[in-house]
Amino acid sequence: MADTYDYDVLIIGAGPGGYVAAIRAAQLGLRTACVESRETLGGTCLNVGCIPSKALLHGSELFEEAHGGALAKFGVKLGSVELDLPQLQAEKAKAVKELTGGIEFLFKKNKVTWLKGTAKFTGAHTVDVGGQAVTAKDIVIATGSSVTPLKGVDVDNAGGVIVDSTGGLALERVPEHMVVIGGGVIGLELGSVWRRLGAKVTVVEFLDQLLPGMDGEVRKEAAKLFKKQGMDLMLSTKVTGASVNGGKATLTLEPAAGGEATTLEADCVLVSIGRRPNVDGLAIETIGLELNKRGQIDTDHEFRTSVDGVWAIGDVIPGPMLAHKAEDEGIAVAENIAGQTGIVNHAVIPSVVYTMPEIAGVGLTEEDAKAAGEIKVGKFPMLANSRAKTNRDTDGFVKVIADAMTDRVVGVWIVASVAGTMIAEAALAMEFGATSEDIAYTCHAHPTHPEALKEAAMAVTGKPIHI
Repeated sequence: MADTYDYDVLIIGAGPGGYVAAIRAAQLGLRTACVESRETLGGTCLNVGCIPSKALLHGSELFEEAHGGALAKFGVKLGSVELDLPQLQAEKAKAVKELTGGIEFLFKKNKVTWLKGTAKFTGAHTVDVGGQAVTAKDIVIATGSSVTPLKGVDVDNAGGVIVDSTGGLALERVPEHMVVIGGGVIGLELGSVWRRLGAKVTVVEFLDQLLPGMDGEVRKEAAKLFKKQGMDLMLSTKVTGASVNGGKATLTLEPAAGGEATTLEADCVLVSIGRRPNVDGLAIETIGLELNKRGQIDTDHEFRTSVDGVWAIGDVIPGPMLAHKAEDEGIAVAENIAGQTGIVNHAVIPSVVYTMPEIAGVGLTEEDAKAAGEIKVGKFPMLANSRAKTNRDTDGFVKVIADAMTDRVVGVWIVASVAGTMIAEAALAMEFGATSEDIAYTCHAHPTHPEALKEAAMAVTGKPIHI
């Protein structure tokens, strides 16, 4: 690469897509820098998203097991069980510090330069970082996404009454009543945390079902399970306004289709209606780069934008806003810049909801698969899985969707305590073009949860053993 540039590659953003792209580019011998304004690397995911939420999810599950008597079934008898919320938050912070520090170590190990600050384009190969002009032959936009605001509902994380996902991770007390606005992944995960820790939780969702975009049968099962766990679900309902007085919030609600307004009071409101690409402040207009109608940056299959030398990955481009999607794109874009062939199969990207039980899927929903052609579907209940039975975690099922003509698996959906782990096998099988028969005739260890996937695959042709 020519020495006329400060760097061969400049990555804007050090989230899962950006930091992975930077490390891979450096591994391929490119002089690499990464611009990041946070005090720590890792972006939303590691700092105020995926990682801290999983720490709270795990801690809240342990608390519920101990407090709710589930351990007593297995002979573990406890005395009084109390929640030490500051300790739980401290353990969460420790995990975040360890992982963000780990990325900083990897930057040093791979000789990636961390430019601390925000980047603004001044040319196709030049950005301004804190008043300093930095040049690169190739620039990758990996700035991620931020919380979508809700008109009429003002978030104040410091106040702790109306919060977004960042504030919802850092509450200093367990709310008596938490209202979650939005029945998507983030809202349900955080709502389940605070429900387990003792809050009454009400979920308000504009649509008539939870978890938009997921398989219809899974969405119905999720609603049934969350109701069983004690969550109140207000579906087909919209929030039109909110006021705060004396540490309490009063929400104004209306039917989604229109109708008489009602009010709902809570001492904590979590606004979780989605995320939007972080493109403000980049000054992309100065290089002639335009956004699509959804505020995203369009790219080709190699992640090139319409401006030569400028690439984009992760949440700022179309597709699901998932850390692992961004990571795979980060590797691919670095390899493409280096002259190799970087590919991401966007048809096989798993998604997971880390509630209890977990909800996971990969490929097409049954609805989309039917619209595309004739299919065969096999299902197997976790109630009939021996490991789930012994662990007393029998909620859920596995569904395998296959093309009726070729038997090739086009979608797998799982509701189970370890669905997030089980979905990896399904994704690998689909990546290699497996048929349902391939999975059905692959020996699975006994007794394990993944045997349910084998049985569901057998059920595609009507031959399950244990139901």
